[in-house]
Amino acid sequence: MNKKVLLKDLGNKDYKETWDFQETLFKEIVDLKIRNRREAAGIETPNHFLIVEHPHVYTLGKSGDISNLLVDEKVLEEKGATFYKINRGGDITYHGPGQIVGYPILDLDNFFTDIHKYLRLLEEMVILTLAEYGLKAERSKGETGVWLDVGTPFARKICAMGVRASRWVTMHGFALNVNADLGYFDLMIPCGIKDKAVTSLNVELGKPEIDMDEVKQKLLRHFEELFEAELVKEKTPA
Repeated sequence: MNKKVLLKDLGNKDYKETWDFQETLFKEIVDLKIRNRREAAGIETPNHFLIVEHPHVYTLGKSGDISNLLVDEKVLEEKGATFYKINRGGDITYHGPGQIVGYPILDLDNFFTDIHKYLRLLEEMVILTLAEYGLKAERSKGETGVWLDVGTPFARKICAMGVRASRWVTMHGFALNVNADLGYFDLMIPCGIKDKAVTSLNVELGKPEIDMDEVKQKLLRHFEELFEAELVKEKTPA
Protein backbone atom coordinates (compact mmCIF):
# COMPACT_ATOMS: atom_id res chain seq x y z
CA MET A 1 0.00 0.00 0.00
CA ASN A 2 1.35 3.39 -1.02
CA LYS A 3 1.04 5.83 1.88
CA LYS A 4 2.86 8.65 0.10
CA VAL A 5 0.63 11.58 -0.87
CA LEU A 6 1.84 14.10 -3.43
CA LEU A 7 1.04 17.58 -2.09
CA LYS A 8 0.40 20.44 -4.51
CA ASP A 9 -0.32 23.98 -3.30
CA LEU A 10 -2.04 25.60 -6.28
CA GLY A 11 -2.20 29.06 -4.70
CA ASN A 12 -5.16 31.09 -5.97
CA LYS A 13 -6.69 29.19 -8.88
CA ASP A 14 -9.92 29.25 -10.87
CA TYR A 15 -12.47 26.67 -9.69
CA LYS A 16 -13.15 25.13 -13.12
CA GLU A 17 -9.42 24.77 -13.90
CA THR A 18 -8.89 23.07 -10.54
CA TRP A 19 -11.91 20.81 -11.02
CA ASP A 20 -10.56 19.74 -14.45
CA PHE A 21 -7.17 19.03 -12.86
CA GLN A 22 -8.85 16.97 -10.14
CA GLU A 23 -10.74 14.98 -12.77
CA THR A 24 -7.49 14.26 -14.65
CA LEU A 25 -5.73 12.95 -11.52
CA PHE A 26 -8.85 11.01 -10.47
CA LYS A 27 -9.17 9.34 -13.90
CA GLU A 28 -5.48 8.40 -13.97
CA ILE A 29 -5.82 6.54 -10.67
CA VAL A 30 -9.10 4.83 -11.62
CA ASP A 31 -7.71 3.77 -15.03
CA LEU A 32 -4.61 2.37 -13.33
CA LYS A 33 -6.75 0.37 -10.90
CA ILE A 34 -8.80 -1.04 -13.80
CA ARG A 35 -5.57 -2.02 -15.59
CA ASN A 36 -4.20 -3.66 -12.44
CA ARG A 37 -7.36 -5.69 -12.10
CA ARG A 38 -7.50 -6.76 -15.76
CA GLU A 39 -3.82 -7.46 -16.27
CA ALA A 40 -2.69 -8.20 -12.70
CA ALA A 41 -0.10 -5.50 -13.41
CA GLY A 42 0.55 -4.72 -9.74
CA ILE A 43 1.39 -1.07 -10.48
CA GLU A 44 1.42 1.19 -7.42
CA THR A 45 -1.38 3.78 -7.43
CA PRO A 46 -0.52 7.39 -6.53
CA ASN A 47 -2.31 9.66 -4.04
CA HIS A 48 -2.64 13.44 -4.34
CA PHE A 49 -3.63 16.32 -2.05
CA LEU A 50 -4.42 19.67 -3.67
CA ILE A 51 -4.54 22.81 -1.52
CA VAL A 52 -6.04 25.89 -3.15
CA GLU A 53 -7.79 29.22 -2.67
CA HIS A 54 -10.52 30.02 -5.21
CA PRO A 55 -11.96 33.27 -6.54
CA HIS A 56 -15.63 33.72 -5.50
CA VAL A 57 -17.63 30.70 -6.71
CA TYR A 58 -20.78 28.78 -5.78
CA THR A 59 -21.01 25.04 -6.44
CA LEU A 60 -24.08 22.80 -6.29
CA GLY A 61 -23.70 19.09 -5.52
CA LYS A 62 -25.61 16.44 -7.47
CA SER A 63 -28.19 16.04 -4.69
CA GLY A 64 -28.54 19.81 -4.20
CA ASP A 65 -31.50 22.11 -4.74
CA ILE A 66 -30.89 25.13 -7.00
CA SER A 67 -33.43 27.12 -4.96
CA ASN A 68 -30.82 27.24 -2.18
CA LEU A 69 -29.00 29.80 -4.32
CA LEU A 70 -30.94 32.94 -3.42
CA VAL A 71 -29.84 35.22 -6.28
CA ASP A 72 -29.72 35.09 -10.07
CA GLU A 73 -26.76 35.09 -12.43
CA LYS A 74 -26.82 38.88 -12.78
CA VAL A 75 -26.29 39.37 -9.03
CA LEU A 76 -23.51 36.77 -9.05
CA GLU A 77 -21.84 38.64 -11.90
CA GLU A 78 -22.07 41.91 -9.96
CA LYS A 79 -20.45 40.17 -7.00
CA GLY A 80 -17.66 38.79 -9.20
CA ALA A 81 -18.79 35.22 -8.56
CA THR A 82 -19.31 32.19 -10.79
CA PHE A 83 -21.58 29.13 -10.42
CA TYR A 84 -21.12 25.43 -11.27
CA LYS A 85 -23.17 22.25 -10.90
CA ILE A 86 -20.69 19.54 -9.93
CA ASN A 87 -20.46 15.80 -9.24
CA ARG A 88 -19.77 15.72 -5.49
CA GLY A 89 -22.29 14.90 -2.78
CA GLY A 90 -23.98 17.61 -0.78
CA ASP A 91 -25.88 20.77 -1.58
CA ILE A 92 -24.70 24.31 -2.31
CA THR A 93 -21.34 25.60 -1.12
CA TYR A 94 -19.39 28.83 -1.49
CA HIS A 95 -15.64 29.09 -2.07
CA GLY A 96 -13.66 32.31 -2.07
CA PRO A 97 -10.61 34.24 -0.91
CA GLY A 98 -9.65 33.65 2.71
CA GLN A 99 -10.79 30.03 2.59
CA ILE A 100 -8.49 27.00 2.57
CA VAL A 101 -9.88 24.39 0.19
CA GLY A 102 -8.41 20.89 0.22
CA TYR A 103 -8.94 18.16 -2.36
CA PRO A 104 -7.48 14.79 -1.31
CA ILE A 105 -7.47 12.49 -4.35
CA LEU A 106 -6.65 9.25 -2.62
CA ASP A 107 -6.82 5.59 -3.53
CA LEU A 108 -8.43 4.41 -0.31
CA ASP A 109 -7.16 0.89 -1.06
CA ASN A 110 -3.85 2.37 0.12
CA PHE A 111 -5.41 3.35 3.46
CA PHE A 112 -8.81 1.81 4.32
CA THR A 113 -11.93 1.11 2.28
CA ASP A 114 -14.47 3.02 4.36
CA ILE A 115 -15.98 6.30 3.11
CA HIS A 116 -17.62 7.01 6.47
CA LYS A 117 -14.24 6.73 8.21
CA TYR A 118 -12.67 8.89 5.49
CA LEU A 119 -15.13 11.74 6.12
CA ARG A 120 -14.79 11.43 9.91
CA LEU A 121 -10.98 11.66 9.65
CA LEU A 122 -11.21 14.76 7.45
CA GLU A 123 -13.50 16.31 10.07
CA GLU A 124 -11.09 15.27 12.83
CA MET A 125 -8.22 16.93 10.95
CA VAL A 126 -10.09 20.24 11.08
CA ILE A 127 -11.27 19.76 14.68
CA LEU A 128 -7.70 19.16 15.86
CA THR A 129 -6.45 22.17 13.90
CA LEU A 130 -9.06 24.49 15.41
CA ALA A 131 -8.27 23.15 18.89
CA GLU A 132 -4.77 24.59 18.43
CA TYR A 133 -6.45 28.01 18.23
CA GLY A 134 -8.43 27.38 21.41
CA LEU A 135 -11.72 26.55 19.65
CA LYS A 136 -13.88 23.57 20.54
CA ALA A 137 -15.12 22.41 17.16
CA GLU A 138 -17.51 19.46 16.77
CA ARG A 139 -19.49 17.31 14.40
CA SER A 140 -23.22 17.92 14.10
CA LYS A 141 -25.33 14.76 13.89
CA GLY A 142 -26.59 14.18 10.36
CA GLU A 143 -24.72 17.21 9.01
CA THR A 144 -21.31 16.68 7.41
CA GLY A 145 -18.64 19.25 8.19
CA VAL A 146 -17.29 20.97 11.28
CA TRP A 147 -19.30 23.22 13.59
CA LEU A 148 -19.05 25.38 16.71
CA ASP A 149 -21.58 25.46 19.57
CA VAL A 150 -23.48 22.41 18.31
CA GLY A 151 -26.84 21.90 20.03
CA THR A 152 -27.26 25.58 20.91
CA PRO A 153 -29.13 28.42 19.18
CA PHE A 154 -25.69 29.75 18.21
CA ALA A 155 -24.53 26.73 16.17
CA ARG A 156 -22.41 27.83 13.23
CA LYS A 157 -20.48 26.04 10.52
CA ILE A 158 -16.80 26.78 9.98
CA CYS A 159 -15.87 24.02 7.53
CA ALA A 160 -17.95 22.47 4.73
CA MET A 161 -17.30 19.05 3.19
CA GLY A 162 -18.45 17.17 0.13
CA VAL A 163 -16.76 14.25 -1.59
CA ARG A 164 -17.11 11.90 -4.51
CA ALA A 165 -15.68 8.38 -4.63
CA SER A 166 -15.51 5.70 -7.31
CA ARG A 167 -13.58 2.41 -7.06
CA TRP A 168 -12.38 3.73 -3.69
CA VAL A 169 -10.76 6.78 -5.28
CA THR A 170 -11.80 10.12 -3.74
CA MET A 171 -12.10 13.67 -5.04
CA HIS A 172 -13.48 17.03 -3.91
CA GLY A 173 -13.03 17.58 -0.15
CA PHE A 174 -13.27 20.36 2.43
CA ALA A 175 -13.40 24.15 2.67
CA LEU A 176 -12.27 25.81 5.93
CA ASN A 177 -13.17 29.46 6.49
CA VAL A 178 -10.06 31.23 7.79
CA ASN A 179 -10.37 34.85 6.64
CA ALA A 180 -13.55 34.45 4.59
CA ASP A 181 -15.92 37.30 3.64
CA LEU A 182 -19.06 35.95 5.30
CA GLY A 183 -21.30 38.30 3.31
CA TYR A 184 -21.08 35.92 0.37
CA PHE A 185 -22.83 33.23 2.41
CA ASP A 186 -25.92 35.46 2.59
CA LEU A 187 -26.57 34.76 -1.10
CA MET A 188 -27.39 31.11 -0.42
CA ILE A 189 -28.71 28.64 2.14
CA PRO A 190 -25.39 27.01 3.06
CA CYS A 191 -25.48 23.26 2.35
CA GLY A 192 -29.27 23.60 2.20
CA ILE A 193 -29.46 23.92 6.00
CA LYS A 194 -31.76 26.75 7.08
CA ASP A 195 -31.44 28.76 10.28
CA LYS A 196 -27.76 27.85 10.83
CA ALA A 197 -25.04 30.47 10.74
CA VAL A 198 -21.61 30.33 9.12
CA THR A 199 -18.41 31.64 10.68
CA SER A 200 -14.71 32.08 9.99
CA LEU A 201 -11.60 31.53 12.11
CA ASN A 202 -10.62 35.21 12.16
CA VAL A 203 -14.11 36.18 13.36
CA GLU A 204 -14.04 33.59 16.14
CA LEU A 205 -10.63 34.81 17.31
CA GLY A 206 -11.54 38.48 16.97
CA LYS A 207 -8.63 39.18 14.65
CA PRO A 208 -8.61 40.98 11.28
CA GLU A 209 -6.57 38.21 9.66
CA ILE A 210 -5.09 34.79 10.45
CA ASP A 211 -1.91 33.48 8.83
CA MET A 212 -3.22 31.12 6.12
CA ASP A 213 0.09 29.27 5.72
CA GLU A 214 0.18 28.54 9.45
CA VAL A 215 -3.32 27.02 9.30
CA LYS A 216 -2.35 24.97 6.23
CA GLN A 217 0.65 23.52 8.00
CA LYS A 218 -1.43 22.50 11.00
CA LEU A 219 -4.07 20.85 8.77
CA LEU A 220 -1.45 18.93 6.81
CA ARG A 221 0.34 17.75 9.94
CA HIS A 222 -2.90 16.35 11.35
CA PHE A 223 -3.72 14.77 7.98
CA GLU A 224 -0.41 12.90 8.02
CA GLU A 225 -0.99 11.67 11.56
CA LEU A 226 -4.61 10.61 11.10
CA PHE A 227 -4.10 8.89 7.75
CA GLU A 228 -0.64 7.55 8.69
CA ALA A 229 0.50 9.14 5.43
CA GLU A 230 3.66 10.83 4.20
CA LEU A 231 3.09 14.11 2.36
CA VAL A 232 5.59 14.81 -0.41
CA LYS A 233 5.64 18.36 -1.79
CA GLU A 234 5.35 18.50 -5.55
CA LYS A 235 5.82 21.45 -7.86
CA THR A 236 2.58 22.99 -9.08
CA PRO A 237 1.60 22.26 -12.70
CA ALA A 238 2.32 24.87 -15.32
